[in-house]
Amino acid sequence: MKLSHFNFDLPSELLADRPAENRDESRLMVLNRQTQTIEHKLFRDVVDYFDEGDVMILNNTKVFPARLYGNKEKTGARIEVFLLRELNEDQRLWDVLVDPARKIRIGNKLYFGEDDALVAEVIDNTTSRGRTLRFLFDGPYHEFRKILNDLGETPLPKYIKRDVEPEDMERYQTIFAKNEGAVAAPTAGLHFSRHLLKRLEIKGVKLPEVTLHVGLGTFNPVEVEDLSKHKMDSEEIIIPEASAAIVNEAIQTKRRVCAVGTTSMRTIESSVSSSGTLNPYEGWTNKFIFPPYDFSIANCMITNFHTPKSTLLMMISAFAGHDFMKEAYAEAIKEKYKFYSYGDAMLII
Repeated sequence: MKLSHFNFDLPSELLADRPAENRDESRLMVLNRQTQTIEHKLFRDVVDYFDEGDVMILNNTKVFPARLYGNKEKTGARIEVFLLRELNEDQRLWDVLVDPARKIRIGNKLYFGEDDALVAEVIDNTTSRGRTLRFLFDGPYHEFRKILNDLGETPLPKYIKRDVEPEDMERYQTIFAKNEGAVAAPTAGLHFSRHLLKRLEIKGVKLPEVTLHVGLGTFNPVEVEDLSKHKMDSEEIIIPEASAAIVNEAIQTKRRVCAVGTTSMRTIESSVSSSGTLNPYEGWTNKFIFPPYDFSIANCMITNFHTPKSTLLMMISAFAGHDFMKEAYAEAIKEKYKFYSYGDAMLII
């Protein structure tokens, strides 16, 4: 399949810039692949599609406040610094993106916070906007991280044009977030409320966790017509032994195994044994799933509504079937479902 197969007109008013009032009251479109039918529900109705022994695989990554605003020495120019990942804890080295980039050269110093609470020096250029920063901070590491957290803003996606609000710190984070390291939320998980998780547990649905630290590459549209030429950014993943055991038992007993989100799906598909079971794993993945593709682990998935030409949309096409996906998306636009990070959800069974 080619890139042009994944283009469609998405009205800008359908891009959600705020979450639903209550997490589990966003809308839910249910796609049944067997009957090729589409139902319209609320997210909390997801419970009705799962039984005792079924499994929902959650991504427990935690978003950190990755967007900082600093001032360049001498000129005082305002610079946005987006923290991508920590390179070295002891040396306070970070891989970052800067904007505007043309003004930021090796040797420049950037000042952050009132009274310049934090200073960083540019020590390398990595890409046109990428830089390596060394934060000049002598105190203990936990103090340094606290200052970074205090100065940082919730890294809402660029399509959300409004200012970050206090509510975003809570709502752009899943309630099961534990392992800090993501610069974007695994958005399918945002729809789960504590009450909904409790209802699933009472019903006997198992909720094993994996980790994929979502990078900014998740937002990169594909730019090559031949999809096999597209390269994904590498992201760190963890599949604990206990989670793999729960998933494998469900596969063995022919239960519903549901990947909550494209990140969970990429994680589990990155570590499949030759006999089609899930292997524990800790490392990196750059797996790109596009049609045609045979899924090994999950037979069900929950996901948000994705933007044209995105790798996320390509995975949905591979899982739901391309024509069924196109039909569902046409219906979503007609019914004014909300798209993207704060948008509505889809369950594919």
